[in-house]
Amino acid sequence: MEDLAGYVEKLGQSARRASEQLVTLDGATKVAALKKIAHALRDHAKPLLDANVKDVAAAQEVKLAPALVERLKLTEKRIAAMAEGVEQIAAQTDPVGQTIEGYVRPNGLRIEKRRVPLGVVLFFYESRPNVTSDAAALCLKSGNAVILRGGKEAFHSNKAIVDVIHSALGTQHSGLESAVQLVESTDRALVPMLLKLDKYIDLVIPRGGESLIRAVVKDSTIPVLKHFTGNCHIYIDSEIEGMERQVRTICVNAKTSYPGGAVCNAVEHLLFHESVAAKLIPQVCADLAAKTVEIRGDEKTRAIYRDAKPANDQDWDTEYLNFILSIKVVASLDEAIDHINHHGSHHTDGILSTSSRNIEQFVKRVDSASVMINASTRFADGGEYGLGAEIGISTDKLHARGPMGANDLTTYKWIVTGDGHVR
Repeated sequence: MEDLAGYVEKLGQSARRASEQLVTLDGATKVAALKKIAHALRDHAKPLLDANVKDVAAAQEVKLAPALVERLKLTEKRIAAMAEGVEQIAAQTDPVGQTIEGYVRPNGLRIEKRRVPLGVVLFFYESRPNVTSDAAALCLKSGNAVILRGGKEAFHSNKAIVDVIHSALGTQHSGLESAVQLVESTDRALVPMLLKLDKYIDLVIPRGGESLIRAVVKDSTIPVLKHFTGNCHIYIDSEIEGMERQVRTICVNAKTSYPGGAVCNAVEHLLFHESVAAKLIPQVCADLAAKTVEIRGDEKTRAIYRDAKPANDQDWDTEYLNFILSIKVVASLDEAIDHINHHGSHHTDGILSTSSRNIEQFVKRVDSASVMINASTRFADGGEYGLGAEIGISTDKLHARGPMGANDLTTYKWIVTGDGHVR
């Protein structure tokens, strides 16, 4: 490979040229390209699986955690789901060109605010190879070029997926392959170089562990959309008449529906109102323990469920990404909300309640990107929100918040139309 600085510069230049071409494509052309990608993923399942075997073997050799190895694996079912995700994105309304608002001024000027692509997106991500096709499809749908920098543990899988995407784009529109580029070097020295390409790249989205995101924020001269942690909570309210079984089911699902609990929308902490704690904590803890979840609790919790380990102050700020969960007994809705806003990461938090008044207060006052009402936190996901997929979940408030689909990869421009107007 040429020198790193030259390679990085070429990536940026190629992405910028591709973004200028993408903005000229109509919605039908982009849909056709995405459908070809979905078809190619299905047709090339065997080489994708063959490439993935190399990554999984290497991960097991270095004793990567079993939950992370599971995230790394591709199967025929997962490849089919990747293709289906691309098709769902293709079927969505094209955000580019939409008029967000439009009006006519008293002087006759027509003012429009219209959606346009961001331009070039630099995307860092770890482990899951399916994210490669998700990110590529979302960027293409929204008219953006993307530079993909996946984790070294999934290098062979990611490269095989991008090769399939290139083969599909090459038959669709000459030169469009540069709209999706993979950084084909695992050298960490490239990262700070990429993060200084502000003349070519418009937005950086890091998707991975907190250390990755903080390193990106520290080095970048490009705006960064952040999601540091998924420290998610569920508050079990005093008013839950008739939904005790739902409480148990939701709490277990929110923690254990993904292997090892190693996802950002898994619940990490349960807050029980003191009036229902004695009845429900033993039941919920027994259900979780049956799934091998380690329970940690405050003093009131441990008095009710004696198998719980003591929770310390650090626990309340921790995203475990493991089958560990902490429980706290609170005296009021206000205490629960204060705890979540102080210790949470503004990702996803939920309330289980039959009280419309308490639910309304929780929704208004909890400062999180997603608030769940009588539902598992595991629904905080682009696919579950009807976005087809997500390129990330933002806990920022600018420019996007929560699961990010194609619409969230656009900005807008003002279009002003006159008839010989002068000021």
